Amino acid sequence: MRFTDMLKSILWASSIFLALFLSCDRNDSKSIGNKYLVEEVPTESPLPFLPGLVSDKYLIHKGVFSNDLDEYYFTVSDKNFAKFDVKVIHKENGQWSASENAFFNSNYNDHGMSFSPDGNTVYFSSTRPVESERAVDTWHIWKSELMRGKWQQPEYVDIPNLREKLTSHPTITQEGNLYFHSSNPDYSNMDLFVAKLRDGKFQNAKKVFESGSPRCTPYVSPNGDYLIYASIEGQLDLMISNKKANNNWGTPRPLPSRINDNGQGNPYVSPGGDFLFFTKGGEEWSVQWVSTKAFMSMTDDSY
Repeated sequence: MRFTDMLKSILWASSIFLALFLSCDRNDSKSIGNKYLVEEVPTESPLPFLPGLVSDKYLIHKGVFSNDLDEYYFTVSDKNFAKFDVKVIHKENGQWSASENAFFNSNYNDHGMSFSPDGNTVYFSSTRPVESERAVDTWHIWKSELMRGKWQQPEYVDIPNLREKLTSHPTITQEGNLYFHSSNPDYSNMDLFVAKLRDGKFQNAKKVFESGSPRCTPYVSPNGDYLIYASIEGQLDLMISNKKANNNWGTPRPLPSRINDNGQGNPYVSPGGDFLFFTKGGEEWSVQWVSTKAFMSMTDDSY
């Protein structure tokens, strides 16, 4: 074969490969868009998720999906942060429904929800009254369990050594390790804690990290191999820590600057681990989403 013929063959094969690659990429993007009922899917740079979901009178906060992706739960508040409510939208005939109050929403403040890895328990934080000795009037953790196809009445989650503290934004692993942030009722001395489940009850909680700046709004992966949270030092920045072979947490690292650009919190990773969702502050609050490939594939030096 002459060199020119060989070169033509290589160029032809390359063009076919590129066409197939772009076609697969478009088809994959369309499939994901259909799954989330959106027109545009993010890659390495964040995009707003469902912009316009909340009117200008309110602020949108944390958003999470049911494990089958058929429902999307999100928190709204007034701009004075005086009242927090959890709303939900459902997939109906290929589009998202109008929002309504979530089944566990109350006349008190409700926020910081997450589903267990099996989808049968929803944990959330609430200021509803607690009938327990020593429990102070502040945010506490609650849960509702799915039994025989019906969500049960929410129950108070007792963390014995933190009954007099504020506890909020719970997230749980498959093993039953409950991560959350806790502080004094006036929001001072806030940090991340973990409580382990034993014989159906959570034990005394311990700090996740022994030192460092204040932290809040954790998300832990279902198998507990990584933890994402917001660092409270100046503006909120999202940090990630990986579990080491000795079962300790590694040194936290900031997510890339294209994600940490204007005060971020409330991290959450969609079922399957494909997308990171987070709340972006500033003049206009929004829930943003980005592919987890934007940071999961990076080495320590990439940060």
